[in-house]
Amino acid sequence: MAASQERAGQTESKAAAVTQVAAADPVPAAAPATDRSFVGQETCTACHQQESMNWAHTVHAKVFNLNPQNDRQAQNCEACHGPGSAHVEDPSDLTKIIAFSKKSKTPLPEQNGQCLTCHEGGQRIFWHQSIHDSNQVGCSDCHNPMTNFGSRGLTAKESINETCLQCHKAQHAEFSRRSHMPLLEGKLSCTDCHNPHGSNTAPLLKADSVNEVCYTCHAEKRGPFLFEHAPVRESCLNCHSPHGSNFEALLTAPRPVLCQQCHSQSSHPGALLTAGNMAGGAMPDPRLLATSCSTCHTNVHGSNSPSGSRFER
Repeated sequence: MAASQERAGQTESKAAAVTQVAAADPVPAAAPATDRSFVGQETCTACHQQESMNWAHTVHAKVFNLNPQNDRQAQNCEACHGPGSAHVEDPSDLTKIIAFSKKSKTPLPEQNGQCLTCHEGGQRIFWHQSIHDSNQVGCSDCHNPMTNFGSRGLTAKESINETCLQCHKAQHAEFSRRSHMPLLEGKLSCTDCHNPHGSNTAPLLKADSVNEVCYTCHAEKRGPFLFEHAPVRESCLNCHSPHGSNFEALLTAPRPVLCQQCHSQSSHPGALLTAGNMAGGAMPDPRLLATSCSTCHTNVHGSNSPSGSRFER
């Protein structure tokens, strides 16, 4: 009897100890249950038949259906639009589903955040605080994942250039000038020079400076040269308008006017001194009339020529 009472007392003591520990260190509360749940692709298709048909041929559909990278992608429509149960219960309340457009009731940061869940990093590493992000540009302004319309990047228009130029009207006009980058001819793309998802330069350049972008194609202008032309080394934009110009070679002004913006006409040896005219002073040299500076100074980007720093032949 005494042994039984002793064991009972030990059991009560252990129970009391467990109770004290539980009170001092409670089990963490479970996460609050969400009021939305997944309803499945078939439920979405019942109302959104056309959208489902368009989407079925896209890259997203192939990945989500054939090779989902995670459980979220396996939800198909709801992988991007979120759980659809609340939307099914009240389709008129547009706040109950994530939608992607300017007219959507979904805040733009949340729209972009859905895309960045999968498409973060890489070329999009500078998206946050980029000029497009700061100006309230949404992923869906340039991309349309619901169709296979664009040949690259699921663009909202048929090409990358058309997608960019729908907002950049001034650049669109420049590409119609006499001298222009061959974008309209399809030989060059805006993204050859710019990263629309952000970069560490203000004009969203794909390199650290304007010159480095230009050197991607114009490597022969990089140098280093024995004789450098300072304005050229500073920026190609000192002489060139990259999107288009009414002057040759994308120049910002015609030659020799462009050169004379820095090189005063009065200091140039434009007069020829000969034995026949020294008494009367220098006479204009007719050989310099109606000619360009580059007739003599051919290597304006820099020179290794023995002729010296005048960038001559």
